[in-house]
Amino acid sequence: MNYGKYVFELSKKAKEAKKNQKTTEIKEVWLSMTIDVGDLQVKAKQAQKFLSAGNKVKVSIRMRGRQMAHQEIGVDVMKRFFDLVKDFGTMQKQPLTESRNIWMMLTPSRA
Repeated sequence: MNYGKYVFELSKKAKEAKKNQKTTEIKEVWLSMTIDVGDLQVKAKQAQKFLSAGNKVKVSIRMRGRQMAHQEIGVDVMKRFFDLVKDFGTMQKQPLTESRNIWMMLTPSRA
């Protein structure tokens, strides 16, 4: 067996293995602390679409100015958002506050 044929067979096997793998992307949904019910439902529908496609969803809120003093409102918005999408995914990370951002990670539910 010559070396060129061997390398070709290895690359063919690697290509076949790569074809059978499922890659998951991380999609991101940005919310606001002052988001209204209708807008929240639109964002939830988008996240449901991402989760049903098998992608992870990162939900983020950027706090500005005086919103930093009321971080609990942002966490409440996150929990309301999760209540809308809990049929499609599970919460991998609880809402976490890092400097000006609040974020949580959702993964698709195994149904």
